[in-house]
Amino acid sequence: MAVTVAHLPPGTSKWNRIEHRLFAAISQNWRGKPLVSHQVIVQLIGATTTQTGLTVRCELDANSYPKGIKVTDAEMAALTIERDPFHGDWNYTISPRLQPP
Repeated sequence: MAVTVAHLPPGTSKWNRIEHRLFAAISQNWRGKPLVSHQVIVQLIGATTTQTGLTVRCELDANSYPKGIKVTDAEMAALTIERDPFHGDWNYTISPRLQPP
């Protein structure tokens, strides 16, 4: 499966209209409620809706992810990365290799 990564430049997420609609609605939904556990937070976020029809899906990822993994230069060079013409340093697609290295 190919994975496309598209980063926003630093500082621009504050202009993302969907993100603003989402977080404003979540903040209103849990205002005044004690956030005492992950379960409560997930339920409050997942119960968020707006008058214009925005709904939120939320689930807790309880997996453990190792820290400090180092990727070697050889491993990076073996990736099949196609950089986007618009800011290829921020936007790119990683595709599967045709053959294992």
